[in-house]
Amino acid sequence: MTDTFTEDSFEEENSESLATFIAEQLSAKKGEQISIMDLRGLTSLADFFVICNGLSDVHVKTLADEISEKVRIEMGEKPWRREGLETRRWVVLDFVNVVVHIFKSDMREFYALEKMWGDATVKNFED
Repeated sequence: MTDTFTEDSFEEENSESLATFIAEQLSAKKGEQISIMDLRGLTSLADFFVICNGLSDVHVKTLADEISEKVRIEMGEKPWRREGLETRRWVVLDFVNVVVHIFKSDMREFYALEKMWGDATVKNFED
């Protein structure tokens, strides 16, 4: 029996690699409570959400800038959209198949994405 390789399986593998890479970079820059949510089969919005907390508004922006730069350099990807950089309370980096949410902790608790997407498999990322 031969394994079939489809464009969809390639994209899913790349999405998972990108989500893991982003989580590693967030950890390296002291992001807190990093989670990877697997949304495949639940929505067409994205394959994965990567969620973390920043310690302050400056830290939230630093994390967003660092992720954008590292992903561009190492993986050749740029965010399709970047939202929230003005207020720095909840920054969203949309890499199409992977969406990164960087919160100040009070905003993460308020929006509770993990509860909203309760059917998703969640992997808490630790070094």
